[in-house]
Amino acid sequence: MDDRYDVVVIGGGAAGLAGAVALARSRRSVLVIDAGRPRNAPAAGVHNHLGREGVAPAELLASARADLAGYGGHLVDATATGVGRDDDGFRVDLADGRGVWARRLLVATGGVDALPDVPGLAQRWGRDVLHCPYCHGWEVRDRRIAVIADGPAGVRQALLWRQWSPQVLLVRHGGDAPDPVQAEQLAARAVTVVDGPVTGLVVEDDRLTGVRVADGGPVRVDALVVATRLAARADLLAPLGLRPVDVDHEGQLMGTRIPADAFGATDVPGVWVAGNATAVTATVVVSAAQGVTAAAAINADLVAEDTARAVGAYRHDLATMFEQDAWEDRYRSRPAVWSGNPNPQLVAEAADLPPGRALDVGCGEGADTVWLARRGWRVTAVDIAPTAVARTAGHAADAGVADRVTVDQADLRVEAPEAGGYDLVSAQFMHLPAGQWRDLVARLADAVAPGGTLLLVGHHPLDLRTTARRMHFPDLMFTAEQAAAQLDPTRWRVRVAQARPRAAVDPDGQDVTVHDAVLVAGRLP
Repeated sequence: MDDRYDVVVIGGGAAGLAGAVALARSRRSVLVIDAGRPRNAPAAGVHNHLGREGVAPAELLASARADLAGYGGHLVDATATGVGRDDDGFRVDLADGRGVWARRLLVATGGVDALPDVPGLAQRWGRDVLHCPYCHGWEVRDRRIAVIADGPAGVRQALLWRQWSPQVLLVRHGGDAPDPVQAEQLAARAVTVVDGPVTGLVVEDDRLTGVRVADGGPVRVDALVVATRLAARADLLAPLGLRPVDVDHEGQLMGTRIPADAFGATDVPGVWVAGNATAVTATVVVSAAQGVTAAAAINADLVAEDTARAVGAYRHDLATMFEQDAWEDRYRSRPAVWSGNPNPQLVAEAADLPPGRALDVGCGEGADTVWLARRGWRVTAVDIAPTAVARTAGHAADAGVADRVTVDQADLRVEAPEAGGYDLVSAQFMHLPAGQWRDLVARLADAVAPGGTLLLVGHHPLDLRTTARRMHFPDLMFTAEQAAAQLDPTRWRVRVAQARPRAAVDPDGQDVTVHDAVLVAGRLP
């Protein structure tokens, strides 16, 4: 168990585990806190669960736990005792004193069935004292079934159970007698009405054989149906302002639930609920489906938050990554940032040019500067970072060309180079936000002497489709055609404007083809 997760799921039943598996499959860090109190523990099997018909509840949960672990999810057998909120999410306290933090909560604590106050009833619960025909009706088909009626829903239950057996009795345990319409319905379906109340059960050889009523001897039955009131386990949510509300159906209280929308979202942002904690009639498969539905909503909510954070970081990077401090930090972080080899497009385009004055824009550690100086060029090497300029000067000295190199620490976005002062202006991989880039291209073009050459090289947008993993700033990349469009055709002749392929190796060591946007333009005399 870690101490921080994307999602903490409180409750390890069908809803909680299904939601947790869906979240783990969504590559979310998820922890399930399970107190080990499944509502259906007394039942022999789970029914109406596609592909798992009749599976024992414990077996189903064990399988789901294994699924969760297989996808990297975590589970701890513990009881959550409290939940608190802070600016970054939620803290969940455990009974053993530990705590865990989550960005989101999925509450799947289930509920507790309140049974009628009949001696011996609780001991038979889930065996031959039943409540749901869809969960247990098939198993008691054609047997004598007594429905204990303690409210308006009793008649409806008796008529419903009549679908599974022709031997259904309605035992009044309180409330009003059936009205004339209901009495006719019961008679038409051959449902016998027995006056109660029920005072006890008759059990022989660990098998229910009858019920005792107040007016006399036992009534023989094989199964007993009760209407439970399912109370949502929600005490730990009170500090968040979440409290259960009553669920009433046709005048009868069916239990309580934590209010939520169709996706399980509660009124507290960041908290979802699924299963019997919010749906008193949910079966195992319905609870699991609610868990998956809530998980999908939680993941979508986290995606939206992650995206908002990414946009903030992206904007921060765009605002800072081209400034002096960022470049200086990068150069100071290691002795050499670049390979020490001249850029291949400079070599390809400048090798046959007659030497003159050259401006190396963003000179870095001076590989291009040294290559040009060795070929007879007088080079002004400019970079925004002091460390880069110092390294260029040092490498020029080591190469014996310091007398042909002038270094200048400057930001050409604000300090324009000498107008018409250079026979070659080379800017290799100078990527800036669109407005700054256009302004800089105009300044660099003005620095080219009549008859001189402008060489602009950049990462082509095509590279984003490869595994080269360029920094993902699409708006900073450009094509040669976009660069050419910045030049006045009456003053320039474009000699090369192309996406030039180049062999490279991606971060995984695989060979890959990247493309450089290459613009070579000559300024007309």
